[in-house]
Amino acid sequence: MRFVHTADWQLGMTRRFLGAGRPGQAAGEAQARFAQARLDAVVALGRVATDEGAAFVVVCGDVFESNLVGPDVVGRACEALRGFTVPVLLLPGNHDPADAALVTRRADFARRCPPHVTVLDRAGVHEVAPGIEVVAAPWTSKRPLSDLVADQLRALDPAPSGVVRVLAGHGAVDVLSPDAHDPAVVHTDLCRAALADGRVHYVALGDRHSTWALPGESRIGYSGAPEVTSHDETDPGNVLVVDAGPDGAVVRPVRVGRWAFTRDHATLDSDADLAALDARLSALAAPERTALRLLCEGTLTLRQRARLDDVLAAHVPVLAALEVDTTELVTRPDDADVEALGLSGFAASAAAELAADAADAEALDALGLLHRLAGTGGER
Repeated sequence: MRFVHTADWQLGMTRRFLGAGRPGQAAGEAQARFAQARLDAVVALGRVATDEGAAFVVVCGDVFESNLVGPDVVGRACEALRGFTVPVLLLPGNHDPADAALVTRRADFARRCPPHVTVLDRAGVHEVAPGIEVVAAPWTSKRPLSDLVADQLRALDPAPSGVVRVLAGHGAVDVLSPDAHDPAVVHTDLCRAALADGRVHYVALGDRHSTWALPGESRIGYSGAPEVTSHDETDPGNVLVVDAGPDGAVVRPVRVGRWAFTRDHATLDSDADLAALDARLSALAAPERTALRLLCEGTLTLRQRARLDDVLAAHVPVLAALEVDTTELVTRPDDADVEALGLSGFAASAAAELAADAADAEALDALGLLHRLAGTGGER
């Protein structure tokens, strides 16, 4: 039996650093494109399900960013789901738990929800089709007081002959969780035991945004988010196509995400280094879908630092976001910096004194201001 395992769509997510306040563009313009990209990823995974001949799609929690998303997010989500040609099962997670405010119980969702979509807000066994069962372990609050996956596994008998059974859960597994005292941590030994005795044939999890499988056991794992959500993720943007049965499972990731939240590092000590950085940024394959955090280190003259500012400013309007850390970058004026100002008399003497005292941050700022003022009338 083949199905698609996905999770953590978090529709309605905002990333306020995306494009905010960029020259020539409205603040948040990149955020709107990012929100659309999350919906595009949902549409893309629907095509994957059709192309792969999947029996169903299971979304293991956090379909929405929260239960408070607006009707526009709900309406667009339902329209994206309408294009699926197979059953879609939505499990409430920690972002959208099945409490009194559950978004999928709202009238605006009920009005637009396609008939092939089922919300797994009731724990236990759900028959998807003859011979196919999904065991749901939904979150009903933000702070569960037990391992919800283990609660469902303990209640199961081995699957009947001819039935393939998938458990859908959400939360951190014990081998990854930093909080050993969290009562909601998913215990992987109990999952292994349930696989071994045939109570379930695959454990589909959500919560971790990077694709991950338990070492030595590919039948327990996270699909990851279908579109990137953070710079800290190692392998987002995938869904999993799973062929599961009593004798095992074959799991294959398929990429649907198109955005990248990346980190880069540049050592800058010369004009050649600056040119290389400019070329590297220019060579990005999809800058409009790239949020970059750049760490710069090294030592530059004042003229070179101005050139760095120009290089970065030229790429800001194109990138989805550019965050630059220059705390490890030293600016050290040289004689050529003072000469390049073209000053005379008292102004020249003041510039020379500032350059001599460039270890002082205020002196360096003042010299930088002089350099910018002197450079406003022509090319730097």
